[in-house]
Amino acid sequence: MKRPDSFLFIAALSALCFFYSCSNNFKSEKKAPNVALLADVTSLTRGASGFATGLNDGQIPDSITGDLRGQINNLIRSGRPRQLSVQRFEYNWVKPVTINGTALFLYDYEGAIRLPEAYRFMYWDGQEYKPVENPEGLGLENDNFNNTTFSGVTTTKLLLEIDSVERSLPVVLEWQVFKSPGSPEIAPIVFAGPDRSVVLGGQTYLSGETRSLDPLKKVNWIAEGPGPVTFSDPKALVTTAGFTSPGDYTLTLSCKAGKQESSSSLKVNVFLPPPDNRLDVVYTKKFKIDNPLWNDRAKVLITNWIPHCIKQIERTDLTIGPGGLDNFIEAARALKGEKHGTHLGFVFSNAWVHQTIESICLALMVDPQGDREIIAAQEKMKRTLEKWIPIILAAQEPDGYLQTAFTLRDTTRWKERWAPETRANHEGYVAGYFIESAINHYTLTEGKDRRLYDAAKKLADCWVANIGPGKKEWYDGHQGMEQALIRFGRFVNDMEGNGKGDSYIALGKYLLDCRKGGSEYDQSHVPVQQQYEAVGHAVRASYNYSAMADVAAETHDLDYESAVMSLWDNIVNKKYYVTGGIGSGETSEGFGDDYSLRNEAYCESCSSCGLIFFQYKMNLAYHDARYADLYEETMYNALLGSVDFEGKNFCYTNPLASSDMRNPWHNCPCCVGNIPRTLLMIPTWTYVKGKDAIYTNLYIGSTINIENVAGTDVEIVQKTDYPWKGDVSITVNPEEPKRFTLYVRVPNRQTSELYSPVPEINSLENLTVNGESYNAEVVNGYIPITRDWKTGDRISFIIPLAVQTITADERIIADKGRVALRYGPLIYNVESADKQDINKPLGSEALKAEWRDDMFRGIIAISGKWADGSDMIAVPNYLRLN
Repeated sequence: MKRPDSFLFIAALSALCFFYSCSNNFKSEKKAPNVALLADVTSLTRGASGFATGLNDGQIPDSITGDLRGQINNLIRSGRPRQLSVQRFEYNWVKPVTINGTALFLYDYEGAIRLPEAYRFMYWDGQEYKPVENPEGLGLENDNFNNTTFSGVTTTKLLLEIDSVERSLPVVLEWQVFKSPGSPEIAPIVFAGPDRSVVLGGQTYLSGETRSLDPLKKVNWIAEGPGPVTFSDPKALVTTAGFTSPGDYTLTLSCKAGKQESSSSLKVNVFLPPPDNRLDVVYTKKFKIDNPLWNDRAKVLITNWIPHCIKQIERTDLTIGPGGLDNFIEAARALKGEKHGTHLGFVFSNAWVHQTIESICLALMVDPQGDREIIAAQEKMKRTLEKWIPIILAAQEPDGYLQTAFTLRDTTRWKERWAPETRANHEGYVAGYFIESAINHYTLTEGKDRRLYDAAKKLADCWVANIGPGKKEWYDGHQGMEQALIRFGRFVNDMEGNGKGDSYIALGKYLLDCRKGGSEYDQSHVPVQQQYEAVGHAVRASYNYSAMADVAAETHDLDYESAVMSLWDNIVNKKYYVTGGIGSGETSEGFGDDYSLRNEAYCESCSSCGLIFFQYKMNLAYHDARYADLYEETMYNALLGSVDFEGKNFCYTNPLASSDMRNPWHNCPCCVGNIPRTLLMIPTWTYVKGKDAIYTNLYIGSTINIENVAGTDVEIVQKTDYPWKGDVSITVNPEEPKRFTLYVRVPNRQTSELYSPVPEINSLENLTVNGESYNAEVVNGYIPITRDWKTGDRISFIIPLAVQTITADERIIADKGRVALRYGPLIYNVESADKQDINKPLGSEALKAEWRDDMFRGIIAISGKWADGSDMIAVPNYLRLN
């Protein structure tokens, strides 16, 4: 997730973290028209589609974008052997062009990577690629355009093949192709924009793009769909469109240059607004787990992983991932005017301290049920809180501001807070985690210990006093404060009432509203209300979109609702892994193109945490179980396995195909506390509530109290061994008899349009209430049960569980000819460690789900045969590489 795109503390971070800048020392000369501007560019190299995007943007490079800077820093820090390979890129023209030359801008990132040994060009003759004839040039000069001429050819495609370059980095930053004299006119390239969604009554912001060698003579938008569409100006590239009826529309942009005309279309889904009132959070308070899988996983986190994080954070001798409690101690000394040390580690290193405090608070809310190991671990955690809280609060500045990197800064390089030039210093990212830790500390102590809560209010008040809304236009390079402020504002309103948290919610929205004029890397390229495609760093993106979903639910702002649904649809149906992970890593730790989902995926653990929050906010807003289906999928498959079986190591990334083992710590340990704080928030993910309703979103054997439903508190006891078994019973125990609706989620395994499972499973079986059969229509993925509830009322049902084979959309090239396996919510993994060749095709015999006591203290494994008749066994993906 985190790689510094600011180098204010370069000595403390790493001497290898460069800021790359191209010198542009090439000589300007008049050249023939660059027809590359009018080509579609495609990467023919697996995992390099993100490199193709800027090859023909017409921009002469003068600096390297944040995402590419992150890529090279990642490569340097990893210490891994360099993987050299051939990269291939293809230009494709709608109509034939006659060309006779080209130029490549090569760059070695100030010697950080090697330039290619050679490259070549091939043209398409209508049947196959052939080498261009008489090529001259083919230079290898760094930080410059290298010109090559060749005998003129007329073609629709040109292929660039580059030898011996870094597999994970682009060495060519711009690729020009020159038109021969007498070549026919070329039609303009037109891009209408990404597909999107629009809430009925809202509008969509259109920003058409075109490239042409000749001036545009005509621009025109037209629409097809179930109702009239109104353009504010149909003859402008940049305009808006409004809709009168729900349904699917096609908007087409046509542009004419010279005698040539081209068009491009985008799809718009116009949807009905969400309900007027969002659902309410069920705050995590003391609860009991009674489930084989979750008892085991929670114990591992409580007795091994969180104590490990505590130990690492208290160390002062770390060479990998330093910067723990020691930074707070030194900052407190600085505030007292005493002699102090410098800040250690990344500028954002406070984050994993705050995450770990939140994880401790959540772990202390888990009923140990007499388990001596859990009790012992919890006693140590209580002592840790009493040790850490005074240390952290002593580092808070008098006005409430808290970030030790700022307090201990070099004042000649970091002069003031909230400055445009220091957006990358993670002021809000760090502050957001502190605020969130205060929420669960408050619920742990039932409001009796307000130290962190009051300090969080003081911090938030500091931001409100200095930023506004309306006092200082600013945004953070890494989102985190936005969703934290809204989460905290809701919490303060729920605890104190009288709108006392409203200013925090307003500031969260304002910080989002300020995002514009920046880069895709941190989602500041256009106003958030006009973002319709998921781009950039996947963790920053998921935090950004989660906060946007909060704003939409709180304000019913139509532009926010439209953008949020567009982004959700783009992620889930075009950029989503079968495990529920996101981020293919083709940009720096971020999203690639639609359908570009390589199996060596990045899928950072923190992006899974962010996606769970995003899906959860959508569930609150739309009262729809499909969002719970999705966050269940991400939780069980992308996040649960990010900590190993024994709770001693973790994954920073979670690729679908990997042999990399987990590590006890990381150079950037931003995920270490985020993982347990997300997984242990079980009551919050399991239930949401309305005024007179409870929604059951997860099936985890547990005892959880839900406050203030229909005027009473309701204890709900789930009994289930899900996901190993499908039998579920839910006992409802209201403090006093009340009438309300209990919504029972019907799991639907068809979560994304990208993946097709066989057989389909989207039902419940044998639903009974107090032993009597109950039939009702499914509404938004839930079966509603409305009655006068009294203590001991019981619902029972069976969730169908069967082995499913999953095929991917054919546009996901990496998954052609492959299938995935699933049982219940769990995606399965085959491993060579089980003495099998995992590169063979599956056989045709039926796959079986079987209970294995001898594996991982008891699991359901999937068994079958490979095509050669040898045995195949698969284990849940969360148990891979143990």
